[in-house]
Amino acid sequence: MSRENITDIAVIGGGASGLAAAIEAKTIMPNAKVVILEKLDRVGKKILATGNGRCNLSNIELGEMHYHGSVRNAMRIIGATPSAKEFFGSIGVLCTADSKGRIYPRSNNAATVLNALRMRAEELGVIERCGFEANFIESTDNGFRISSVSGDKYPCRRIIVAAGGYAAPQFGTDGSVIRLLRSKGCHTTKICPAVAPLRVRPELLKGLKGVRAKGRVIAYSGGQFLKEEVGEIQFTENSLSGICVFNMAHLFSKYEGKLKLRLDLAADMEHEQLMGYLRVIHYQRGKHTTDELLTGIFQRNLASYITKRALGKPLTDKISSLNEGDLRKIVQLIKNLDFDVTGSAPWKDAQVTSGGVSGECVDDRLQLRKEKGIFLCGEILDIDGDCGGYNLQWAWSSGVFAGRNCAESLRGARL
Repeated sequence: MSRENITDIAVIGGGASGLAAAIEAKTIMPNAKVVILEKLDRVGKKILATGNGRCNLSNIELGEMHYHGSVRNAMRIIGATPSAKEFFGSIGVLCTADSKGRIYPRSNNAATVLNALRMRAEELGVIERCGFEANFIESTDNGFRISSVSGDKYPCRRIIVAAGGYAAPQFGTDGSVIRLLRSKGCHTTKICPAVAPLRVRPELLKGLKGVRAKGRVIAYSGGQFLKEEVGEIQFTENSLSGICVFNMAHLFSKYEGKLKLRLDLAADMEHEQLMGYLRVIHYQRGKHTTDELLTGIFQRNLASYITKRALGKPLTDKISSLNEGDLRKIVQLIKNLDFDVTGSAPWKDAQVTSGGVSGECVDDRLQLRKEKGIFLCGEILDIDGDCGGYNLQWAWSSGVFAGRNCAESLRGARL
């Protein structure tokens, strides 16, 4: 096959990790022909939606405890590549961190990030081919041939698979390339939504839709403590949401059917401190009805919900009718509001995929063990991070790492 009609490196997927991989590969081997094969009509559409349109690039506090999955060398890969500030600084994007350590572009606009990535790729000579939905990879004497749904064939010498997982299918990540890799013998771990709301019984949320409250979320399974997070809890008609819940979502894949969330809606107060407060309210508001008992500490919908669920009495009773035992039941519920998790959010509401191609399928360079010349990066691998920039940091780092190793695998070859 002639040099003119074969690509040196084909990157399947033009998202965060794919763009980073293409830029790094082309930087290392300027004479290589690097092409991004993107399913949608434009690269980087999912980037524009990250961080509520602000693009949470990374986090100051990077550590192994923030990543989950079977890719065991994630922190080594992150440590071997530029930080988000270094990487984006090199392409003209200034970054800043908020009070919680989350790193954003100084512009607070995701378009700034995508624009810089596309400009850098264009400067290097990376080619974008959009509207190419890969559905088959076959080995050839010269490397590989990638086929598309429409029947197009794309010959190449090396492949970087950066097609994402299942989360947010509206941006093209529908898991089709994971299924393609399965057909090539790749083992995949259990897959479910992560960084997403968790479903609970809707009848236990009646009256709470739209309510937000600060508190502590603790995950249990069979009485065993798993994890806790503090932050804003959001209630919908059938699920619990908010960053502190999002960071529990990855547990669902392992503890499905046995996962419980316990909410402490007064995490800054001890039981007796809360009892003391309710005794004062009992005295001050005795002539009022019980629907006013907790309105000084919670918004009305949540206040009424807690009182009614704790006591099972009409909210038309007088506060003065409550006894010490009633007040203790209310305190107990405020500190221990339990929900059994019945499911995870639909893929369209998930930010990340938990599960993917097992870490056992790739070597230390992120190259497939059974198919040399194919490298993987980003969300397609079995690794997911907590909410707060950790997943995009993995996208940049694994993309750069795979792009570098893929290009270096061609060193010494005649291009």
